[in-house]
Amino acid sequence: RLWIHDYECTLKSELDEVRPALRDVFNDAVSAVWYGEVENDQLNELVLTTRLSARRITILRAYGKYLRQTNTPYGLDYINSAIAANPAIAQRLVDLFDARFSPQRAEQSSREQAMTERLESLLDAVASLDEDRILRTIYRMILATVRTNYYQLSSDGNAKPYLSLKFLPELVPGLPEPKPAFEIFVYSPTVEGVHLRGGKVARGGLRWSDRPEDFRTEILGLMKAQSVKNAVIVPVGAKGGFVAKLPPAPDRAARQRQGIECYRTFIRGLLDLTDNYVDGEIVPPAATVRHDDDDPYLVVAADKGTATFSDIANELSAAYGFWLGDAFASGGSDGYDHKKMGITARGAWESVRHHGDILGLDVNRNEFTVVGVGDMSGDVFGNGMLLSRHIRLIAAFNHEHIFIDPNPDPKTSLAERRRLFRLRGSRWTDYDNAKISAGGGVYARSAKSIALSPQARAALDIEAAQLAPDELVSAILRAPVDLLWNGGIGTYAKASAERHEDVGDKSNDRVRVNAAELRCRMIGEGGNLGFTQAARSEFAAAGGLVNADWIDNSAGVDCSDHEVNIKILLSRIAAAQNLSLPERNTLLKAMQKDVAVRVLANNRAQARTISYDEIQSREHLDWYRYTISQLETDAGMNRSLEMLPHDADLRLRDETGAGLYRPELAVLVAWAKIAIFRELAQSNLVHDPHLDSLALHYFPDALGERFVATVRDHPLRDEIVATKLAGQVVDRMGITFASRLAGETGIAAEFVVRAWIIVNEGLGLDTLWDTVDRS
Repeated sequence: RLWIHDYECTLKSELDEVRPALRDVFNDAVSAVWYGEVENDQLNELVLTTRLSARRITILRAYGKYLRQTNTPYGLDYINSAIAANPAIAQRLVDLFDARFSPQRAEQSSREQAMTERLESLLDAVASLDEDRILRTIYRMILATVRTNYYQLSSDGNAKPYLSLKFLPELVPGLPEPKPAFEIFVYSPTVEGVHLRGGKVARGGLRWSDRPEDFRTEILGLMKAQSVKNAVIVPVGAKGGFVAKLPPAPDRAARQRQGIECYRTFIRGLLDLTDNYVDGEIVPPAATVRHDDDDPYLVVAADKGTATFSDIANELSAAYGFWLGDAFASGGSDGYDHKKMGITARGAWESVRHHGDILGLDVNRNEFTVVGVGDMSGDVFGNGMLLSRHIRLIAAFNHEHIFIDPNPDPKTSLAERRRLFRLRGSRWTDYDNAKISAGGGVYARSAKSIALSPQARAALDIEAAQLAPDELVSAILRAPVDLLWNGGIGTYAKASAERHEDVGDKSNDRVRVNAAELRCRMIGEGGNLGFTQAARSEFAAAGGLVNADWIDNSAGVDCSDHEVNIKILLSRIAAAQNLSLPERNTLLKAMQKDVAVRVLANNRAQARTISYDEIQSREHLDWYRYTISQLETDAGMNRSLEMLPHDADLRLRDETGAGLYRPELAVLVAWAKIAIFRELAQSNLVHDPHLDSLALHYFPDALGERFVATVRDHPLRDEIVATKLAGQVVDRMGITFASRLAGETGIAAEFVVRAWIIVNEGLGLDTLWDTVDRS
């Protein structure tokens, strides 16, 4: 029933007595609710208490929905009640929105100041403190909004059935840290989503979230991780996600169709607010008032639930005539297939190889034991478990099954894993039981309990003869093996001092273990968020070898970054040389191996840098204490959010010679690069033609050597140079080099980098570095 105070059956007769205009608005609202164009909630009573139509009420509904996704203590029903209880303020909030964003706003802009003053006067008169806070926050959110698609029309000339709002998050009150540079919220009765960007040139995946109550919290955590992960590539971090609000479909195929339609709406909502390039000139979206600068760079990628959606996104990019074409969403049918390349797993495996070297274990020559999270149909788990002939996979699990092979034969099990990897949609139940060693098997996680053979108990070092499935998963995580390989989804280890509520992954609360309980020697993080940062540090403090997910699995985003920038370059080459799309695709595919070589070199370099700084920090912890302080002051790093030790803790470590742990150094590697990149991006140094070689070397030889002039004119040439320089300085000279030298000399980091270039080239050190990189 439409919420309209306490009126029920008497509404029709009463409405007949009021002016026809109100009756029409009411009838339109009922129709909109009936056909699913408007949600059925208490806000609809504003149809009778204000001059607002059902569609204009949607503006308030969208802000209320967005408010619920922030760290507000108020539930959605309470937010709606506060708005509905103050119709005069609700009316003026929408009037303010009109004044700021209506294409005819020139006539209204002079009224905006008077309107804000009147609004603030009305807010001051609100008796309820909670209502005041809710309404005042929505008011501030409207002022923090810089674009909307509300006044745009669909191709059929009608209003769009969804609403997009672009915010400057620094102006939105109450947003949790870290605050992105830009944020878009997309709302409709069927889908809601957010896209968070760390800067103007930013990229990251879009996921299909299953957390309707707090999807922004999920996306914010992923954006934070993406920001440090992207330190190795050109754009800064971004992340997006959407939730499908429709009732669950009866089968998987129907649910997938629902998700695709929601994804389409989400993508349209993002493109609606993005500037375009046409003939080299910025073209803003039609019927859109902008309160921000030009903003044409929007690149997305696949993520959880959207792995096969890149072509869909690129179809929409083409329909919008968006300047990036199919560079808009990497990994489509005309791009690099990460699963076929195995690039994310191969990048993470570079960390595993490096950990093995530290332990005196050559994973390419020596047998070693593994437990893992995932299954062979998965990109990261599947590819990872094929990267060595000497893997002895003792056990693994996903959301459906538990696999146990107590004494696997490396050759036999590798062949069977390869068969499952090639079998489309394979599950652990497809594993040939005859290839599993005595005492092993595949078990459903839905079972009441699982009986364990003596062989399984010995392999996992547990005493119980039977365990509930969740208990068995925990036992697998605690198994005494060489490698724990995370290739799945979920957070499976926390620090002893953390609560499960702190983790933000309720679905795995029952299986999660403390890092102090882990008995593996090393961890490979092919998947995201498998461990909390505090868990990583606790594991490392006990002698375990682990970096962080943004270090281990950065190859995926690195590869996508190369694909996007190569496509941008090829579009210019195609325009100049009449290169057809099939010819472009052939050239793109031919460069795949070269791209992989460049990407994996970055993974090796970062793992090696962490080891170098780990040794250095034990002897010169004061260097790192200074660098941490400088990154907080100058780069905006938040020590607490990054789980870095405070000065008192560092002094204690200094006394014991403990130094920093690898996961902590993983944070500093990323932030040191971010800090140098930011300074270089604003300097004149990156414009120097002498540094063209860095941009040329970023691209495969087939491009860098043949199309020198086109590379020099690449729209992101300066960003590429700044990224390459920042990466080289940190990977070759260590985390503290630039900040420490700048602090000792009083010069800016830009001039430290200039000096380093001169010395590096003057002594011909590139040859030496290349030798190290190949080692």
